[in-house]
Amino acid sequence: MNNPEKIPGQEPGGDITDQPLQLYAKREPVFNRRIDGPFRRLKWAIMAITLAVYYVTPWLRWDRGPFAPDQAVLVDLANRRFYMFGIEIWPHEFYFVAGLLIMAGIGLFLVTSAVGRAWCGYSCPQTVWTDLFQHVDRLVDGDRNARARLHKAPWGASKIARRLFKWAIYLAISVVTGGAWILYFADAPTLFRDFFTGDAPFVAYATVGVLTATTFVLGGFMREQVCIYMCPWPRIQTAMLDEKSLIVTYKDWRGEPRGSVKKAEKNPGAFGDCIDCNQCVAVCPTGIDIREGQQIGCITCALCIDACDRVMKETGRERGLIDYATLEDCETEKAGGTAPPILKTVLRPRTLIYAGVWGGIGLGLLFLLGVRTHTDLTVAQDRNPPYMLMSDGSVRNAYTLKLRNMEARPREMTVSLDGLPGAVMWSDDIPRSAAARELVRKVPADATATMRAYVVVPAGAADQDFSFVVRSGDEQGETDSSETRFVTPGGEQ
Repeated sequence: MNNPEKIPGQEPGGDITDQPLQLYAKREPVFNRRIDGPFRRLKWAIMAITLAVYYVTPWLRWDRGPFAPDQAVLVDLANRRFYMFGIEIWPHEFYFVAGLLIMAGIGLFLVTSAVGRAWCGYSCPQTVWTDLFQHVDRLVDGDRNARARLHKAPWGASKIARRLFKWAIYLAISVVTGGAWILYFADAPTLFRDFFTGDAPFVAYATVGVLTATTFVLGGFMREQVCIYMCPWPRIQTAMLDEKSLIVTYKDWRGEPRGSVKKAEKNPGAFGDCIDCNQCVAVCPTGIDIREGQQIGCITCALCIDACDRVMKETGRERGLIDYATLEDCETEKAGGTAPPILKTVLRPRTLIYAGVWGGIGLGLLFLLGVRTHTDLTVAQDRNPPYMLMSDGSVRNAYTLKLRNMEARPREMTVSLDGLPGAVMWSDDIPRSAAARELVRKVPADATATMRAYVVVPAGAADQDFSFVVRSGDEQGETDSSETRFVTPGGEQ
């Protein structure tokens, strides 16, 4: 039982031997070379913007008046609110959040169908933090060759010191990353102070601990393994790519057979444009060779394009041996034709449909935001008992009303009955002697007030539908209504 599983193998001499079945390949660390070029500068810009947005956003202020929080972006779980600058989302308006999530998914489909895994190559959090940690590697250990030598070097005082220093930077970035996340769920300055004085809730420390550990491990050590083995998106994207999708492509018909510059000079026309310098492999953050064709490890970061274009320029060859191109365009170029402009390639029926759906949902959400009111009413009828028969023969039903004031200021709201002839109502704080068809209740700013309403109708009334109507007492005069039913002993008459 302790012997490894064997499979037959063939030795060079022709003898059959048993070799262990290898089910696991040890990870070979990727030491990518630094490169400069348009796509590398684009990655720098996107990394700076995304990190700045993530770390800075919780500290932005937004004046909503004296009765609402002044944090620009806040997920207030305690009060069940979501604030984003001038927009406030209540629990019953969660469809706005659902709409944004649907837009994010369709946007991802749109980007993938148009330009492949551009999200993975530039904006994915795993890519951004891995890129950041790789720059830390270069800062501490040097460029590609120096890092490779240090990796192979035996452990000694110098290597241990470098590793501890680098891992300390990893840890600092990871702690700041986890700490920034919790600031989205409470007032940032207050929680920041409480966190370091030990007054923050336990869940804050637990969340920071988990996010620190995941950032440290996934960004600092696992890196490309997350993209290749853990992330489901590389598998899903294959359903959205076709021969018309722009992807990073090696034009083998132009580059093969490979040969060095000296060989090409000695044998004109015998070799392609690829001089087999391996610069495209050296700069790849996942360590793949794009010349082997499309692979799950390619995140479409296009750094290989920067490297190859620089080599082509230095050797006097035309750029674009590795380039953003569709498989269809590559076949056209191979046959001697000219590929269409990139804009025409991107603007095709599939991407236009995705863009139309994405834009339609966005416009729909904007419309709903524009027409929504800041006054809301929900009604729940008592079911036990469904009615009470009063001493004078009249019938009483009880209801629980929730009046929502979605303004950042207190407002008076008038609750009235629509329908139900002859009915009047009172509440817990208004006696039956003061019963009327309208009741006034003051609702605090940005809050929900619960109100018990007792509705009574004269004797002989039948079951019937009616509505509660709420109207704000300010200059806006917003209204909302909720239909319910009045139940009597006799039922339908």
